[in-house]
Amino acid sequence: MRVLTGSKPTRTLRALMLGTMLSTVLISGAHAEKVLRNGNDGEPQSMDPHYVSTVQTSRLTDDMYLNLMTRGQKGEAIAGAAESWTISPDGLVYTFKIRSHTWSDGTPVTANDFAYSFRRLLDPASGTEYASLLYIIKGAEEFNKGKAKAEDVGVKVVDDRTLEVTLTAPAPYFLSQLAHQTAAPVPKHVIEKFGKDWTKPENIVVNGPFKLAEWVPNVHAKLVKNDKFYDAANVKLDTVYYYTYEDRTAMQKRFRAGELDVVRDIASEQIDWLKANMKDELRIIPYAGIYDYALNTTKKPFDDLRVRRAMALLVDNEAITDKVLKTGELPAYSYVPPGTGNYTAPATVDWKGKPYAARVEEAKKLLADAGYGKDKPLKFTLRYNTSENHKRIAIAVAAMWKQAGIEAELFNTEGKIHYADLKQKNFEVAREGWIADYDDPQNFLFKMEGKTGPLNYSGYNNPEFNALMDKAALMTDLTARAEVLKQAEALVMRDVPVIPIYYYVSKQLVSPKVVGWVDNTPDNHPSRFMDIKQ
Repeated sequence: MRVLTGSKPTRTLRALMLGTMLSTVLISGAHAEKVLRNGNDGEPQSMDPHYVSTVQTSRLTDDMYLNLMTRGQKGEAIAGAAESWTISPDGLVYTFKIRSHTWSDGTPVTANDFAYSFRRLLDPASGTEYASLLYIIKGAEEFNKGKAKAEDVGVKVVDDRTLEVTLTAPAPYFLSQLAHQTAAPVPKHVIEKFGKDWTKPENIVVNGPFKLAEWVPNVHAKLVKNDKFYDAANVKLDTVYYYTYEDRTAMQKRFRAGELDVVRDIASEQIDWLKANMKDELRIIPYAGIYDYALNTTKKPFDDLRVRRAMALLVDNEAITDKVLKTGELPAYSYVPPGTGNYTAPATVDWKGKPYAARVEEAKKLLADAGYGKDKPLKFTLRYNTSENHKRIAIAVAAMWKQAGIEAELFNTEGKIHYADLKQKNFEVAREGWIADYDDPQNFLFKMEGKTGPLNYSGYNNPEFNALMDKAALMTDLTARAEVLKQAEALVMRDVPVIPIYYYVSKQLVSPKVVGWVDNTPDNHPSRFMDIKQ
């Protein structure tokens, strides 16, 4: 309660305040509610998992929905709604046994829910941007492109507890892929009743460990324990908050004040102070992802390879990782990060290892050949989503470009708007990043396929690259497949639709009060396995 300066509470008011505080203590003591407070570095897009494409949003949907496969404490794919499965000898047919469990309204979850959900995601009328991720399912691509019917999709309900999925080709990553939010089940009976309003807190029905109780846009989302979850007895937390903070410094201040238990990103310029003063809370772990700049190849002058190559040559990756960030990121010269599963060493740009001064001279010559110079500088807008780190990198890169006469105007928006514009090709050059959904090079390279749609931000569409990706999709020999995928990546590195800048590390602050947090390369930390010390 706020009291004006110079005034004193009356006896009645003091009694009321004391009574209120005592009641609060008694209530909290009686319930001993366990609350986890996350600082989330972006606003959620939607609570409908089929319309989610950002890591910041998937953290919430992963807490609310139980896929056939789900994520374990170490980020690995484990049994979820499917208690068991078999795979045919040719690797094409997966048969899942659905565990006995219900939606949060008590309605049984059946194989029909998953068949409905897969077809909903793929239905061209749904307008989902991530549908291409499930093109490995037989008939999925054809249905999504309006060339086949829903019943042609290779998803068959054998009975209420048995689902059969047929693939177009063996896919070593398929089970892991099923843990992704695109494969989440959604409740048909609720969607048909409420339409687009089905995800409002008062209507939403889920089958995961937590349920949405409140969502205040750009402030926070509150999840509460789902008592109908099949393993609710082992879920320790009662409430999980996700507070939206695109300002990393502000998020860190709240953590230091004890108002947040987890911070999902840090301001890199403060890394030295954090290492010196909060080394026990600071977690910096290798992360399967790429940070890059997308060049809109559907717009001039970025349809000119000379321009794209010149811009890439001028970016000093080592200077960004070593002098701007200083948090352990590695300079990137490929699109697929090293160490990715089912792959060899990635294909890199041909200027890797070339002295930077020589790169600058080549860039100047390429720009001159393309018609740009002092009398006609190349001008464009460089977009990035709000973040101190993104801004610092953009300023550094703009300075690198300027030495060759390139003038980049910086423009930032909140993440939701930024990515909406990228999907609509409403940009010239823009910051983007991609985190692996599953451990396979295909999960990076598919973004460059012509058929990928909105997630192919640069609009790259090389028939030779597309053909190599199609060829790899049909291969069962993983060694031979890796070589074909490497040939495909080499084309991307040659054509420069994107400028790789660095390979990610996850950078987080975790309070000692948090129990059950396990550092892992996928950076998946399901609240289901967390606890909080009182």
